[in-house]
Formats: sequence, C-alpha cells, structure tokens
Amino acid sequence: MTPAVFGPFMPGTCKGMTPLSWAANNGHESVVRKLLDREDVNPDKPDNEGNTPLSHAASWGHEPVLKQLLRLEDVNPDTRDNQGYTPLSWAAGEGHESVVKQLLDRQDVNPDKPDDQGRTPLSWAAGKGHESVVKQLLDREDVYPTRPDKTGHIPLWHASAKGHGAVVNLLQAWQTPIPAWFAVEELQASLPSSSL
Repeated sequence: MTPAVFGPFMPGTCKGMTPLSWAANNGHESVVRKLLDREDVNPDKPDNEGNTPLSHAASWGHEPVLKQLLRLEDVNPDTRDNQGYTPLSWAAGEGHESVVKQLLDRQDVNPDKPDDQGRTPLSWAAGKGHESVVKQLLDREDVYPTRPDKTGHIPLWHASAKGHGAVVNLLQAWQTPIPAWFAVEELQASLPSSSL
C-alpha cells in the first residue's frame, strides 16, 4: 500500500479522476455536496486505478465527505481498487480512527477483506503502528489476527518488522494461536528490548 502522502492520489499521478473524486480527495465538503446534487454525477465511479470517491475520502481521512457518500445507496463501501484495497484498507493503513469506525459500523463492509497481496486492514494498521485502529479491528469477531498475507507474514510480523512495540504487545496479548512456522524467538531477539 502506498501511503496517501506519496500517492496514488496526488495530482498528476491518478488519471481518470472525476471532479467528485478530486473534491472527495481534497476534503471539499461543500463541493462534494453540490456535485452529488447533480443527476449526471455517478458517486461510485472509479478512476483508472479503481479508486472511488469514497476511497479517496477514506484515504485522506475526510470524515464529513465520507459521511455524505455513505448516505447514498449507490455507493459501495467495500469496493476494491485495482490493487484490491478497500476504503477500510486505506483508512486503516493511514490511521484514520473515526473513518475506520464509520466503516466498521456498517454491515456491508468486510473488516478482514484481503487485498491482492493478501494483506488485510489489520495487517496495514499493524505495519504502520496505528495502535487505536488495531484495537478497533481486534475488537471484532470477524477479524483474524493470524491471517497470513501471500508472503506468509501475519500482522504481528508487520508490526514487529517496523518496531511498533505497542502494537506488538496488543497482538501478542490477543488470545489467538500463533502459527508454528512463526519464529517467535527470532522475532523477539531482533527487537529492541524497549519496544516490547
């Protein structure tokens, strides 16, 4: 997942964005409202990378824009982009707590949907050290903290590899079995003692 700060939503890097996508991307609530009043605006139209206006708003944490879009019946809050990222994946990976909460409150959002790399919203939040988002996801019964991605790495590995000690503690405290192939001793030896 490319952090939102470095793309894929920066001007010039994302072709095919509609005026609504640009307004959502930049958090222009009043412009989004005006565009949504038009009959010729598709509120769920993806750009060339498969990102919808909702994905743009979720990635940047624009909660008021997200709320407007989520009120519409023709907006799918669980749409995958060309890399398999959902709005929840973007929000979790960028640490947008309130956006994650809004998406998790919906019945039509899968909180454990893997992207094309096999990484889930929990994996992204853990790997980026977003402790509060990790807590939100761990509170769900339909999120599996030991789900490996396509490289065989679980969220605990991603948090450990980046030195996010508080997230490592959260994931270790979670009473789920760690796969036998996960070398806990090797992991602990590689971490500074202050991060555990």
